[in-house]
Amino acid sequence: MNAIITATDLAHELTGDRPPVLLDVRWQLSLAKAAGAPAFDGRAEYAAGHIPGAVFVDLDRELASEPGESGRHPLPDIEEFGAAMRRAGVSAGRPVVVYDGGQGWAAARAWWLLRWTGHPDVRVLDGGLPSWEGELSTQTPDPAEGDFRPEPAAGGLLDADAAAVLARTGVLLDARAGERYRGEVEPIDRVGGHIPGAVSAPTTENVGPDGRFLPAAELRDRFKALGVAADAEVGVYCGSGVSAAHEVLALAVAGIPAALYVGSWSEWSADPDRPVAVGADPQ
Repeated sequence: MNAIITATDLAHELTGDRPPVLLDVRWQLSLAKAAGAPAFDGRAEYAAGHIPGAVFVDLDRELASEPGESGRHPLPDIEEFGAAMRRAGVSAGRPVVVYDGGQGWAAARAWWLLRWTGHPDVRVLDGGLPSWEGELSTQTPDPAEGDFRPEPAAGGLLDADAAAVLARTGVLLDARAGERYRGEVEPIDRVGGHIPGAVSAPTTENVGPDGRFLPAAELRDRFKALGVAADAEVGVYCGSGVSAAHEVLALAVAGIPAALYVGSWSEWSADPDRPVAVGADPQ
Protein backbone atom coordinates (compact mmCIF):
# COMPACT_ATOMS: atom_id res chain seq x y z
CA MET A 1 0.00 0.00 0.00
CA ASN A 2 1.28 3.46 -0.87
CA ALA A 3 1.91 5.81 2.04
CA ILE A 4 1.26 8.94 -0.02
CA ILE A 5 -1.29 10.06 -2.60
CA THR A 6 -1.20 12.76 -5.26
CA ALA A 7 -3.76 15.54 -5.40
CA THR A 8 -4.98 14.24 -8.76
CA ASP A 9 -5.60 10.76 -7.36
CA LEU A 10 -7.26 12.19 -4.27
CA ALA A 11 -9.67 14.25 -6.36
CA HIS A 12 -10.56 11.10 -8.30
CA GLU A 13 -11.10 9.02 -5.16
CA LEU A 14 -13.30 11.68 -3.57
CA THR A 15 -15.79 11.25 -6.42
CA GLY A 16 -15.73 7.46 -6.24
CA ASP A 17 -17.87 4.89 -4.48
CA ARG A 18 -15.53 4.67 -1.47
CA PRO A 19 -14.21 8.16 -0.78
CA PRO A 20 -11.58 8.46 1.95
CA VAL A 21 -12.06 10.25 5.24
CA LEU A 22 -10.17 13.53 4.98
CA LEU A 23 -8.26 14.96 7.95
CA ASP A 24 -6.82 18.49 7.93
CA VAL A 25 -3.93 18.72 10.41
CA ARG A 26 -2.53 22.16 9.73
CA TRP A 27 0.11 22.98 12.32
CA GLN A 28 3.57 24.41 12.39
CA LEU A 29 6.33 24.77 14.91
CA SER A 30 6.24 28.41 15.91
CA LEU A 31 8.53 30.50 18.06
CA ALA A 32 6.22 33.46 17.66
CA LYS A 33 5.07 33.43 21.29
CA ALA A 34 8.59 34.05 22.51
CA ALA A 35 8.71 37.17 20.34
CA GLY A 36 5.28 38.31 21.49
CA ALA A 37 3.63 37.59 18.14
CA PRO A 38 0.47 35.51 17.70
CA ALA A 39 1.10 31.79 17.38
CA PHE A 40 0.09 29.91 14.25
CA ASP A 41 -3.62 29.00 14.40
CA GLY A 42 -4.34 25.88 12.38
CA ARG A 43 -8.03 25.94 13.18
CA ALA A 44 -8.35 29.48 11.83
CA GLU A 45 -6.50 28.45 8.67
CA TYR A 46 -8.91 25.52 8.31
CA ALA A 47 -11.93 27.78 8.78
CA ALA A 48 -10.66 30.10 6.05
CA GLY A 49 -10.64 27.30 3.51
CA HIS A 50 -10.08 23.53 3.37
CA ILE A 51 -10.58 20.63 0.99
CA PRO A 52 -14.33 19.96 0.92
CA GLY A 53 -15.33 17.36 3.49
CA ALA A 54 -12.12 17.56 5.51
CA VAL A 55 -12.33 17.53 9.31
CA PHE A 56 -9.85 19.55 11.35
CA VAL A 57 -7.62 17.64 13.77
CA ASP A 58 -5.66 19.54 16.42
CA LEU A 59 -2.13 18.13 16.67
CA ASP A 60 -1.38 19.61 20.10
CA ARG A 61 -4.64 18.42 21.67
CA GLU A 62 -5.60 15.26 19.74
CA LEU A 63 -2.32 13.84 18.45
CA ALA A 64 -0.29 14.50 21.59
CA SER A 65 -0.72 14.81 25.32
CA GLU A 66 0.43 17.71 27.50
CA PRO A 67 4.15 18.60 27.37
CA GLY A 68 6.19 17.30 30.27
CA GLU A 69 9.01 14.95 31.17
CA SER A 70 8.20 12.82 28.11
CA GLY A 71 8.78 15.74 25.73
CA ARG A 72 6.84 18.51 24.02
CA HIS A 73 4.54 16.18 22.07
CA PRO A 74 4.20 12.93 24.02
CA LEU A 75 1.90 10.19 22.81
CA PRO A 76 -1.77 11.06 23.31
CA ASP A 77 -3.92 9.04 25.65
CA ILE A 78 -4.92 6.18 23.37
CA GLU A 79 -8.59 6.22 24.39
CA GLU A 80 -8.83 9.97 23.84
CA PHE A 81 -7.06 9.63 20.51
CA GLY A 82 -9.51 6.95 19.43
CA ALA A 83 -12.47 9.09 20.45
CA ALA A 84 -11.09 12.04 18.47
CA MET A 85 -10.63 9.88 15.39
CA ARG A 86 -14.15 8.47 15.66
CA ARG A 87 -15.55 12.01 15.96
CA ALA A 88 -13.72 12.80 12.74
CA GLY A 89 -15.45 9.88 11.05
CA VAL A 90 -12.52 7.47 10.99
CA SER A 91 -13.51 3.82 10.62
CA ALA A 92 -11.31 0.77 10.26
CA GLY A 93 -12.87 -0.23 6.94
CA ARG A 94 -12.59 3.12 5.20
CA PRO A 95 -9.40 4.72 3.83
CA VAL A 96 -8.04 7.89 5.40
CA VAL A 97 -6.10 10.70 3.74
CA VAL A 98 -4.32 13.29 5.86
CA TYR A 99 -2.95 16.65 4.77
CA ASP A 100 -1.48 19.80 6.26
CA GLY A 101 -0.29 23.17 5.01
CA GLY A 102 2.46 21.68 2.88
CA GLN A 103 5.35 20.99 5.23
CA GLY A 104 4.10 17.47 5.79
CA TRP A 105 5.23 17.11 9.39
CA ALA A 106 1.81 17.30 11.06
CA ALA A 107 0.15 15.10 8.45
CA ALA A 108 2.89 12.53 8.96
CA ARG A 109 2.32 12.58 12.72
CA ALA A 110 -1.37 11.71 12.16
CA TRP A 111 -0.40 9.08 9.57
CA TRP A 112 2.08 7.46 11.95
CA LEU A 113 -0.33 7.41 14.89
CA LEU A 114 -3.14 5.86 12.86
CA ARG A 115 -0.83 3.27 11.33
CA TRP A 116 0.85 2.46 14.67
CA THR A 117 -2.54 1.96 16.30
CA GLY A 118 -3.76 -0.39 13.62
CA HIS A 119 -5.55 1.50 10.86
CA PRO A 120 -4.90 -0.46 7.65
CA ASP A 121 -5.23 2.28 5.04
CA VAL A 122 -3.81 5.75 5.70
CA ARG A 123 -2.06 8.03 3.22
CA VAL A 124 -0.63 11.54 3.27
CA LEU A 125 -1.44 14.05 0.53
CA ASP A 126 1.93 14.60 -1.15
CA GLY A 127 2.69 18.32 -1.11
CA GLY A 128 -0.16 19.10 1.26
CA LEU A 129 -2.85 21.69 0.64
CA PRO A 130 -0.71 23.74 -1.82
CA SER A 131 -0.82 20.76 -4.21
CA TRP A 132 -4.65 20.79 -4.25
CA GLU A 133 -6.00 22.45 -7.40
CA GLY A 134 -9.71 22.08 -6.65
CA GLU A 135 -12.03 24.43 -4.85
CA LEU A 136 -11.83 25.02 -1.11
CA SER A 137 -14.71 25.03 1.33
CA THR A 138 -15.47 27.03 4.47
CA GLN A 139 -18.25 24.67 5.57
CA THR A 140 -17.53 22.51 8.61
CA PRO A 141 -18.71 18.95 7.95
CA ASP A 142 -20.56 16.86 10.52
CA PRO A 143 -19.35 13.32 9.80
CA ALA A 144 -21.06 10.21 11.04
CA GLU A 145 -19.32 8.66 14.03
CA GLY A 146 -16.57 6.27 12.98
CA ASP A 147 -15.79 2.89 14.50
CA PHE A 148 -11.97 2.99 14.70
CA ARG A 149 -10.59 1.46 17.92
CA PRO A 150 -6.85 2.05 18.24
CA GLU A 151 -4.69 -0.91 19.22
CA PRO A 152 -1.02 0.11 19.56
CA ALA A 153 1.49 -2.16 17.85
CA ALA A 154 4.10 -4.05 19.81
CA GLY A 155 6.90 -2.47 17.76
CA GLY A 156 7.60 0.72 15.86
CA LEU A 157 8.06 2.87 18.96
CA LEU A 158 11.28 3.78 20.80
CA ASP A 159 11.83 5.18 24.27
CA ALA A 160 15.02 6.99 25.29
CA ASP A 161 16.86 3.84 26.36
CA ALA A 162 15.94 1.97 23.17
CA ALA A 163 17.04 4.96 21.08
CA ALA A 164 20.42 4.98 22.84
CA VAL A 165 20.90 1.29 22.10
CA LEU A 166 19.79 1.62 18.48
CA ALA A 167 22.32 4.42 17.91
CA ARG A 168 25.01 1.81 18.64
CA THR A 169 23.51 -1.33 17.12
CA GLY A 170 21.55 -0.03 14.12
CA VAL A 171 20.90 3.36 12.52
CA LEU A 172 19.35 6.21 14.48
CA LEU A 173 18.53 9.18 12.26
CA ASP A 174 18.23 12.73 13.59
CA ALA A 175 15.65 14.54 11.46
CA ARG A 176 16.35 18.07 12.75
CA ALA A 177 18.28 20.77 10.92
CA GLY A 178 22.01 20.17 10.79
CA GLU A 179 22.90 23.15 12.96
CA ARG A 180 20.72 21.82 15.79
CA TYR A 181 22.26 18.36 15.43
CA ARG A 182 25.74 19.86 15.65
CA GLY A 183 24.76 21.94 18.67
CA GLU A 184 25.51 25.27 17.00
CA VAL A 185 22.05 26.61 17.82
CA GLU A 186 19.18 25.39 19.99
CA PRO A 187 16.14 27.66 19.96
CA ILE A 188 13.83 25.46 22.03
CA ASP A 189 15.43 22.81 24.22
CA ARG A 190 17.74 22.94 27.23
CA VAL A 191 20.91 22.14 25.33
CA GLY A 192 22.00 21.61 21.72
CA GLY A 193 23.62 18.57 20.18
CA HIS A 194 22.51 15.03 19.44
CA ILE A 195 22.18 11.53 20.85
CA PRO A 196 25.65 9.94 20.68
CA GLY A 197 25.84 7.70 17.64
CA ALA A 198 22.91 9.29 15.81
CA VAL A 199 23.33 10.31 12.17
CA SER A 200 22.27 13.73 10.88
CA ALA A 201 19.46 13.32 8.33
CA PRO A 202 17.46 16.56 8.00
CA THR A 203 13.84 15.99 7.02
CA THR A 204 14.03 18.84 4.52
CA GLU A 205 16.27 16.71 2.28
CA ASN A 206 13.49 14.14 1.73
CA VAL A 207 11.48 16.50 -0.47
CA GLY A 208 11.99 18.60 -3.56
CA PRO A 209 11.50 22.37 -3.94
CA ASP A 210 7.75 21.83 -4.37
CA GLY A 211 7.46 20.08 -1.00
CA ARG A 212 6.70 16.72 -2.58
CA PHE A 213 8.66 13.62 -1.66
CA LEU A 214 11.60 12.64 -3.82
CA PRO A 215 11.04 9.50 -5.91
CA ALA A 216 11.35 6.26 -3.94
CA ALA A 217 14.61 5.29 -5.69
CA GLU A 218 16.21 8.63 -4.75
CA LEU A 219 15.05 8.25 -1.16
CA ARG A 220 16.54 4.75 -1.02
CA ASP A 221 19.85 6.12 -2.27
CA ARG A 222 19.74 8.93 0.31
CA PHE A 223 19.17 6.57 3.20
CA LYS A 224 21.73 4.08 1.91
CA ALA A 225 24.31 6.89 1.93
CA LEU A 226 23.36 7.54 5.57
CA GLY A 227 24.16 3.94 6.47
CA VAL A 228 20.77 2.30 6.12
CA ALA A 229 21.63 -1.17 4.83
CA ALA A 230 19.04 -3.71 3.74
CA ASP A 231 19.10 -5.52 7.08
CA ALA A 232 19.57 -2.46 9.32
CA GLU A 233 17.25 -1.67 12.19
CA VAL A 234 16.27 1.99 11.78
CA GLY A 235 14.88 4.59 14.15
CA VAL A 236 14.21 8.32 13.84
CA TYR A 237 13.95 11.23 16.26
CA CYS A 238 13.67 15.01 15.98
CA GLY A 239 12.79 17.73 18.46
CA SER A 240 9.45 16.38 19.66
CA GLY A 241 8.36 13.49 17.45
CA VAL A 242 6.68 15.49 14.66
CA SER A 243 9.23 16.06 11.89
CA ALA A 244 10.65 12.62 12.69
CA ALA A 245 7.29 11.13 11.73
CA HIS A 246 7.79 12.77 8.34
CA GLU A 247 11.13 10.99 8.03
CA VAL A 248 9.50 7.67 9.00
CA LEU A 249 7.02 8.40 6.20
CA ALA A 250 9.87 9.09 3.75
CA LEU A 251 11.46 5.80 4.76
CA ALA A 252 8.12 4.07 4.16
CA VAL A 253 7.95 5.59 0.68
CA ALA A 254 11.41 4.10 0.11
CA GLY A 255 10.20 0.73 1.38
CA ILE A 256 12.18 0.87 4.62
CA PRO A 257 10.45 0.22 7.98
CA ALA A 258 11.53 2.47 10.85
CA ALA A 259 10.63 3.11 14.47
CA LEU A 260 9.85 6.53 15.95
CA TYR A 261 11.31 7.95 19.16
CA VAL A 262 8.35 10.15 20.09
CA GLY A 263 9.98 11.87 23.08
CA SER A 264 12.88 12.85 20.82
CA TRP A 265 15.38 15.56 21.75
CA SER A 266 12.89 17.45 23.94
CA GLU A 267 12.78 14.42 26.26
CA TRP A 268 16.41 13.35 25.90
CA SER A 269 17.95 16.78 26.54
CA ALA A 270 15.70 17.49 29.54
CA ASP A 271 17.56 14.80 31.51
CA PRO A 272 21.01 16.15 32.48
CA ASP A 273 22.23 12.60 33.10
CA ARG A 274 21.87 11.63 29.45
CA PRO A 275 24.98 12.13 27.29
CA VAL A 276 25.06 14.77 24.58
CA ALA A 277 27.31 14.79 21.52
CA VAL A 278 28.10 17.94 19.53
CA GLY A 279 29.66 18.57 16.15
CA ALA A 280 29.30 16.76 12.85
CA ASP A 281 30.70 13.46 14.15
CA PRO A 282 27.89 11.12 15.28
CA GLN A 283 29.94 10.10 18.33
